[in-house]
Amino acid sequence: QVQLVETGGGSVQAGGSLRLSCEASGRTLSTFSINGMGWFRQAPGKEREFVAGITMSRGNTYYAEFVKGRFTISRDDAKNTVYLQMNKLKPEDTAIYYCAADKAIRNYNPSAYEYDYWGQGTQVTVSS
Repeated sequence: QVQLVETGGGSVQAGGSLRLSCEASGRTLSTFSINGMGWFRQAPGKEREFVAGITMSRGNTYYAEFVKGRFTISRDDAKNTVYLQMNKLKPEDTAIYYCAADKAIRNYNPSAYEYDYWGQGTQVTVSS
């Protein structure tokens, strides 16, 4: 089973940046037949929402509208890690951020229900 560990969360002022990391422990993601990775977030009292995704085969990326131009998802296969670079952070970005792994072959998957593995989450707090 894939174990995903997120790191890099913290507190930052509006306009600042953070980089989140999601490392898959043990074997490589390809060994687990992982074909896509995603970042989601959940703010208090709100449902979990899609932030960004990346396909493992071609590295295609896709984003929620509210983060386009500010966040960038990337991966480092040698480190078995997926990143989320977050720039120009806003107070409304405050949430717990989760990474997730999808075994199915898809070009686009913003649905939390269709991901197979999840990390424990990392808190991001943006103050005004």
